[in-house]
Amino acid sequence: MISLSGTVSKAWMHRALGVAFDYDYYFDSDRRHAIDRQCNEYAARAFPGLRLFYSESNLGRQRYWDPGQVQIGGIQPNMILGMLLGAQFLPADDRDADITPACLADREPAELPAPESLLGHDLVRQFDEQIVRIQGSREPSLRPIPPFFWDASGRAAIHGVLTSAQKLCGESVFLDMMTQPSRCRQIMAWIAEAYIVLCRHLAQVANRPMTDVHVGECSCCMVGPALVEEFVVPLTSEMGRKLGPVRLHSCGPSTHLLEAFCRIENLGSLDLGGTTSLSKARQVFGSHMPISIAPLPADMSCETAAPILEWAQKTLADNAGGDLEFVYHLEPGYNPDTIHALADFLGRQRDFEQS
Repeated sequence: MISLSGTVSKAWMHRALGVAFDYDYYFDSDRRHAIDRQCNEYAARAFPGLRLFYSESNLGRQRYWDPGQVQIGGIQPNMILGMLLGAQFLPADDRDADITPACLADREPAELPAPESLLGHDLVRQFDEQIVRIQGSREPSLRPIPPFFWDASGRAAIHGVLTSAQKLCGESVFLDMMTQPSRCRQIMAWIAEAYIVLCRHLAQVANRPMTDVHVGECSCCMVGPALVEEFVVPLTSEMGRKLGPVRLHSCGPSTHLLEAFCRIENLGSLDLGGTTSLSKARQVFGSHMPISIAPLPADMSCETAAPILEWAQKTLADNAGGDLEFVYHLEPGYNPDTIHALADFLGRQRDFEQS
């Protein structure tokens, strides 16, 4: 089956609607619900036929959304983890939020709190209270979507251990893996266990069973397969065993890592960037592996649709009949006409289904 799924960014919504993604947007669940509804209603009007969903990049899915969903703590996973370790939250009215960098740069593994103790942190308690308040609301249509979840599907979303380590420790982590491998291994193991504890807890509070887990390893394309096998594969496998089938995301050029990815236990699907060889992915994983792939930002920014259609034609040929989803995230500067052209092209494929 061939499908198409898209999300639209905060930056786009700020320009289109003038909404501000300030501190209260993230921590006042009523305000969050009102703005999210406004954004999704705009997306339905402005992009008919595309079924665009307002969400973090390709995490939430439109087919699992309804107006009664209330996003609790909808903050990127590694930023939540950083805040639990003392990082400061940095919202921005017109784009994604951030945190102060490298909160683990000078801390040793022995100084890290027990992952279970994070459940007593004021931030987690605040999320718990918001979830319970929505569950007890007099509006029966309302239902909470807890942190680390982005729609009602049951799919959790976390950052991978290397990507989280880069965020929390800084760029030095890439050298530290070679010069201080034991320290890096302990920090990454703590990150994995913390995500497991937090995802399980928040899913239980919200009464939302996990079906699978999106693991965003955005940083792994910057290292070689040996380091991925040593640091990423064992801990991603552990998260897959404890949280559910893994949807592994690697947005950068990752052709050189595909055989290492193949060693991840309970790997359920791949989410790849458009510069990764799909023919190599099919060679390694076969046609049975569900794969999603994103067009190149440069192609989505073009005045004409020729580059994105050329890429899509090659991608379909390389796919060799496998289960493939095209995914994109609409940012300012992208040309929506290229997305419409891609949708029209895919819609003419015999096995296409709108996602």
